Amino acid sequence: MIEVIVEKCIGCSACLKACAYNAITIVSDLAVIDKDKCVLCAACVQACPTEAIVIHKAERAEINKDEYSGVWVFAEQREGTIAGVVHELLGKGRELADELSTELCAVLFGTDLDEMAKELIAYGADKVIQIDDPALKDFRDDKYTDAFVYLTNKYKPEIVLAGATVTGRSFIPRAAVILKTGLTADCTGLAIDPENRNLLQTRPAFGGNIMATIITKDHRPQMATVRHKVMDPLPRDDSRTGSIIKEEYDFTAKKDSSTFISFEKEKTNLINITDANIIVSGGRGLKEAKNFALLEELAGALDGAVGASRAAVDSEWIAYSHQVGQTGKTVKPGIYIAVGISGAIQHLAGMSSADYVIAINRDPDAPIFNVADLGIVGDLFEIVPKLIRHVKDIRQ
Repeated sequence: MIEVIVEKCIGCSACLKACAYNAITIVSDLAVIDKDKCVLCAACVQACPTEAIVIHKAERAEINKDEYSGVWVFAEQREGTIAGVVHELLGKGRELADELSTELCAVLFGTDLDEMAKELIAYGADKVIQIDDPALKDFRDDKYTDAFVYLTNKYKPEIVLAGATVTGRSFIPRAAVILKTGLTADCTGLAIDPENRNLLQTRPAFGGNIMATIITKDHRPQMATVRHKVMDPLPRDDSRTGSIIKEEYDFTAKKDSSTFISFEKEKTNLINITDANIIVSGGRGLKEAKNFALLEELAGALDGAVGASRAAVDSEWIAYSHQVGQTGKTVKPGIYIAVGISGAIQHLAGMSSADYVIAINRDPDAPIFNVADLGIVGDLFEIVPKLIRHVKDIRQ
């Protein structure tokens, strides 16, 4: 709550000038704050020469951080297949757990989980906590949230990691709200502050123009979602051993708020870009949707996948599932070919981990050339057909 102390306010307007949200007016030589506009940024508090403006902070319950231990990875799966991002999170989680001298635990929901649990141990988990229940066979955010919050309150992990997937983005924030803790979304870097065991969570901010490092210093668990293809998995080791804990949760105590009808897979013959080693991406330079056929032909010749910039997706030239960038997917191919893409920073955020970048653009000053290992300045409608013919000749 923010308050103006009438006896101290002199109506000097210093707070008025400091407020970036037009939340303050001066009425009869007294500062008046519009609570609907105020965001409690405290700029006015710092600017006031008489200390007439104060912010009253609500008392927060202190937690005993010593009660929390362990690094958790939510092991997302669908139809018996562990999501690729989970292997990456186990690799990073293993590093964090070793640095904290604690256990790495995978949390697994669904049905018929035993073989998947063994796989999680092979990829680095010390133990797996699983709930095998028909209610969790298909993803519903309310069911997953209830079960996850129950386990978190029971075992009290210090750190919780999940993939920034449709599933992770849907229920992990709900769990964080119920647990009254912080959550950093779309992290690209994770590290431990050795002085206080805080998780340093790094993610792009302000449209990708800066990298922000966020900490959850007063609450536990520390929760983060991480994009696919930004961490490295450990090699699978089936000789590793670990424990499997089988938990139960009573889903009948709460009325269903949703009903699962069916899961419809996208009807496409194109390779998933997050799994591809070669990606051919197109942007605004393709001019219209039909010209993506050129990229499909080149990608097919290279056994690769087709990607796209946000501009191409927004123009409805290709489905959103092919979008690479900050608001799309993060990819990490061996070769990334950017065709007719200028190279906005939001797009670069999604493909900068590629091993080798080839850029084709008629504008020699396009930002994409700043990150390209090989740049070709010219008309893509002349260059790409030549590439297709060349690749096909080599592979015949």
